[in-house]
Amino acid sequence: MAKVSGLGDNFYIAGVDISGDVNSLSQISCPGAVQDATDITQSATARLELLNDGALDFNVFFDTGPAGTTGEHAVLSQLPYADSMASYYRGTALGSPAASINAKQLNYDWTRATDGSLMGAVSLQANGFGLEWGLQLTPGKRTDTGATAASAANSVDTAASLAFGAQMYVHLFAFTGTSVTIALWDSADNSTFAAVAGMTTTALTAAPAAQRVAISNTSTLRRYLAVATTGTFSNAQFAVMVNKNPVAGVIF
Repeated sequence: MAKVSGLGDNFYIAGVDISGDVNSLSQISCPGAVQDATDITQSATARLELLNDGALDFNVFFDTGPAGTTGEHAVLSQLPYADSMASYYRGTALGSPAASINAKQLNYDWTRATDGSLMGAVSLQANGFGLEWGLQLTPGKRTDTGATAASAANSVDTAASLAFGAQMYVHLFAFTGTSVTIALWDSADNSTFAAVAGMTTTALTAAPAAQRVAISNTSTLRRYLAVATTGTFSNAQFAVMVNKNPVAGVIF
């Protein structure tokens, strides 16, 4: 494996691509809490693993967006009480790493320096689930002009079948039509694909939109994974990442 830089990355929040407004990411964190469980017979600290957590902090340029578009200000200045879903895509190649978080947006803070520069800081803190690293099942953003099957042309090789479940994060950026459903399919041979039960969004009817979908941590996913779309539409632009759990007992 070769070392890589952080050039050419993308950042999505709540179904909006704000990559061009993000200057840097200061924290991509998935800490876990522990409880001291050391008894008097032990000569070193013993700990029990507790809840998973996550944080995603980033800096942005001020952008209200031209007419007909959405800049970062329209999205982030809302400071919603509801959860926000955000994703960092390390590069935009199929199968590349990505990190996603279901979170509360804690702030929208700005600094205007004496030289005239204007920079904003945003912190996202995980809610309900920890931050998750996974694989991009779309090359950054993907555009379907109609229902598209899962196939070897859009699959990712995860090296092996695993029986520990998975979580999928979906952003829908643009949509024209009645509805689109985005689903995960798998295959043992990269030829014959089948839908993974429960691993599908609801029927999405408008953009922007974002959803997290999870299946039991005892569910089996085969070696090759791909995304399929169904519905009645002429344009659906979306991004998908999946965390195929590599070990047993993952709980979110």
